[in-house]
Amino acid sequence: METIRARFGFRDKDETVKLRKRKSQLHNNVVDEGWLTFGIIAFSVVFRLVNCSLVQTSFVPDEYWQSLEVSHYMAFGYPFEHDIVVPTGLRGFIYPLFFASIYKTLHFIGLDSVTVLIWFPRVMQALLASAADVKMYFFTRSMENPHVAKWTYFCQLCSWFTWYCCTRTLSNTMETTLTSLALTYYPLPGSKAHHSKKYLTLVAMAIVIRPTALIVWLPLLVSHFHREEGRLRLITHRCLPIGALTLVSSTVIDCLFYGKWTLVQYNFLRFNVLHGLAAFYGSHPWHWYLSQGFAAVVGPHLPFFLHGCSLASRRYRVLLVTIVWTLTVYSFLPHKEFRFIYPVLPFCMLFCGMSLAHLKARRRAAAGVLLVANLLPALYTGLVHQRGALDVMTRLQELCEPPGPAGSPSPEVLFLMPCHSTPYYSHVHCPLRMRFLECPPDLGGAGYSEEARVFYQDPLHWLSGAFPDRAALPTHLVLFDVLEKDISGFLESNKFTRTAEIFHSHFPEGRVGGNILVYERRAAALEENTPPDI
Repeated sequence: METIRARFGFRDKDETVKLRKRKSQLHNNVVDEGWLTFGIIAFSVVFRLVNCSLVQTSFVPDEYWQSLEVSHYMAFGYPFEHDIVVPTGLRGFIYPLFFASIYKTLHFIGLDSVTVLIWFPRVMQALLASAADVKMYFFTRSMENPHVAKWTYFCQLCSWFTWYCCTRTLSNTMETTLTSLALTYYPLPGSKAHHSKKYLTLVAMAIVIRPTALIVWLPLLVSHFHREEGRLRLITHRCLPIGALTLVSSTVIDCLFYGKWTLVQYNFLRFNVLHGLAAFYGSHPWHWYLSQGFAAVVGPHLPFFLHGCSLASRRYRVLLVTIVWTLTVYSFLPHKEFRFIYPVLPFCMLFCGMSLAHLKARRRAAAGVLLVANLLPALYTGLVHQRGALDVMTRLQELCEPPGPAGSPSPEVLFLMPCHSTPYYSHVHCPLRMRFLECPPDLGGAGYSEEARVFYQDPLHWLSGAFPDRAALPTHLVLFDVLEKDISGFLESNKFTRTAEIFHSHFPEGRVGGNILVYERRAAALEENTPPDI
């Protein structure tokens, strides 16, 4: 009987009915993807904020003089002409306007302390860099697989040059960030991305911020146009409207701030390419990027990049063409800098990730060597090399404090250094009287003279001509130690005393010394030159 009951499925009332457990693979995948996205975003943000805090050095003058100094002038109007910062319409105001709006907002809410004004723009740049890291990870994951994406992400984070540059307020940094974001929406062959509006908008923004972005994107745009079936629609419904709107918007902003009609993109092209005046800031041999520049920027990743190029499929050929094209075009320009080729570095990291993912037996060892080899230059350049330019401004911030006894002269600082060696009002944030040796580019005008060059030809003669009366002397001088011997007689005769010696670099070169010196006139000398009260 029991056998019959069991066969027909009859059970006792007290018998427990066991239900078969089911697992929803779709639900688990959604949960896992959500946690993965959250983890990548959180880690990237924290990593780039740490990155930001551990970069305490200066790189090039444009980091301040084409962004923060212009922004500070736009927001607070401290007493110096912005033509010194952005001469002859060569640079647009759209990038400085981004930071100026931040400055103005901080001012309205009462948080515009000098420390906040220094660090907040860099934090914003760090957050944008973290967004580019996240987007590149998921872009690689969609194009390849999670394994390749993981190693590409690793290569991106441990790149010493990315660490050194990605949180700086350089237009090259914003150009690179926008290029990375645009690439994630670019329709590479075989990809599912067809967001032409998004990537074209980001490309247009990169070009108006820094017109050289067109060099990087020209092969990619031509490739997209060649593969697109609806080419006419792409031009009329995407390229022309987006390009025109972006160009008109940036031109209106530039004309408003320059106070005259100007087209910055044309001026930039004419100055740097047509007239070749960029050589005024230095020139290098044609092979510099191929023999030194590219290897230094890619750094220890170079072997992995070359290996990854040999593994990459045909769909990535356009990225390789872009890298070669960019290096070739920049090689023909006389003025060369490492930062100019920074925008192709994220492309290189994709190939490096493919290389590491392909390795089997020695992958962990290779990754460890790569990490250590990048860590040393990243920390040295971020914490040690050329930090004096920022440290001396921290010292000068003390001069912004309330003045001493009545009748004492107000502080005045003269920078006897190569022009734009340090930041300016963006790093003191008070109307302190300051002056530096000017070096505007030679635009072919009559009577051109570069003040900095004239000074270094005969420093004592320049000082005696600039200050025939002791009463006109500044209270503080800032100079590199290599100049100290040349003007020692002037310092002694005018009773200047060294009050600070600040480390700058282990590799002094030319007019740039290893230490920055701050000299202050003695109180007795100041009292001698103070006119009597009437």
